[in-house]
Amino acid sequence: MTKESENGGSAARGKGIYLLPNMLTTAALFAGFYAIVAAVDGNFGNSAVAIFIAMALDGLDGRVARMTSTESDFGKEYDSLSDMVSFGLAPSIVVYQWGLARLAEYGWAWGKLGWLAAFFYTAAAALRLARFNTRVGIADKRYFEGLPSPSAAGVVAAMVWLSYDLELSGLTALALAFFITAAAGALMVSTFKYYSFKDINMGGKVPFATLLLIPAIFMLIAVNPPLVLFCLFGGFASVGPLFWLIRRNRKRSNPADSEA
Repeated sequence: MTKESENGGSAARGKGIYLLPNMLTTAALFAGFYAIVAAVDGNFGNSAVAIFIAMALDGLDGRVARMTSTESDFGKEYDSLSDMVSFGLAPSIVVYQWGLARLAEYGWAWGKLGWLAAFFYTAAAALRLARFNTRVGIADKRYFEGLPSPSAAGVVAAMVWLSYDLELSGLTALALAFFITAAAGALMVSTFKYYSFKDINMGGKVPFATLLLIPAIFMLIAVNPPLVLFCLFGGFASVGPLFWLIRRNRKRSNPADSEA
């Protein structure tokens, strides 16, 4: 076999894609797509669950790629496009189908605000992903700049799920949905810092008692999934602006520290 044929064979193999991590990304993409279809059919509980499934799969594909040394530029781009569907487009359509579309019942202006809030969330997710992709390798991996799109999707999906279960309706509930959707979008494009959890060594040893946290978290979620998930993701989303306010107040009370 000649060197040219060997190089050609190597190049041909290089054009392939890794199966396992991209299968997980495809599954996440399917979950996001299903969330949209279920919302159109009025199955909002299933829509919310599908978004959370997409979130779990999205967290797995990157870790699997790193653990199996199957990271690739193709996988990173594919994952970003999947995130745009699952955490950018799907949540906005789900919340619009559930409630924001009904704002039109309360007047022309409310109707416009409903679909504008949904579009704002989608545009913010796209901008958030684009900013993240352009800063890979230069940003501090310990923190995200702006609320991560999966977390923003978790806030919106849990809100819809909880409201659907409680059968909330009326202008007050719909106005709250408008505010939460717009706020989630604004937090994504903000400069607030959010802990990324990427410096946690998943392969390292931990105290035995720490393992009890895992079943405890699952038991807590099982008590009332939509309520607990909304509190968890809503609490995480509020951490960014809360810490910003704390740091700002400290600088005001200690001007010497801010000048230093």
